Amino acid sequence: MAGSFKTHRYETCTGSKQYKLLAYVISFLPYYWRAMQCARRYIEEGYDANHLANAGKYISAMLAAAVRWKYAVDPSPLWLAIVILSSTMATVYQLYWDFVKDWGLFSLSSRNFLLRDDLVLQNKTIYYASIAFNFALRLAWIETVLHLSLGPVENRLVDFLLASLEIIRRGHWNFYRLENEHLNNVGKFRAIKTVPLPFREMEYGE
Repeated sequence: MAGSFKTHRYETCTGSKQYKLLAYVISFLPYYWRAMQCARRYIEEGYDANHLANAGKYISAMLAAAVRWKYAVDPSPLWLAIVILSSTMATVYQLYWDFVKDWGLFSLSSRNFLLRDDLVLQNKTIYYASIAFNFALRLAWIETVLHLSLGPVENRLVDFLLASLEIIRRGHWNFYRLENEHLNNVGKFRAIKTVPLPFREMEYGE
């Protein structure tokens, strides 16, 4: 049994339905947790509809992941069309939220074309390059669905590289998200916010 890896092909594991289901569950959980966080903030912060809209972004990603899992199990032309449709809609939703809501860009009235009035970086080209970078990596799902042939490069290596780029994209996204949040906090005079502690305040002398 210990030497079975020498006689069984790699696809013996990855080609099974159980493996594909497990891969879907793993990809599903982060979206589920974030959607629940948005729902909680919606309730705790005065029923702000923006939190529900943000939850919708993660729900659309979950639906797209579910459809991609179904296509992996049943690779028919019908499911391929549904995958392309659902993933495209989810990607458009995510890109809008990235650029407009999280980064605060694409303000038509801004003195900086398609950006915003207040920028931390002086070189505007960096913002445009970051938009293109985020846009390109948001489309990485195309390779995972179509399995584009890259010649001698093995598919597993491509998947690893795309996963690594997704980590970089998220770190890159965080920079502009924090920049926008910082500028909004300063502009709305809420740069310092009191965080309530989870226990009763004790007065000195008790």
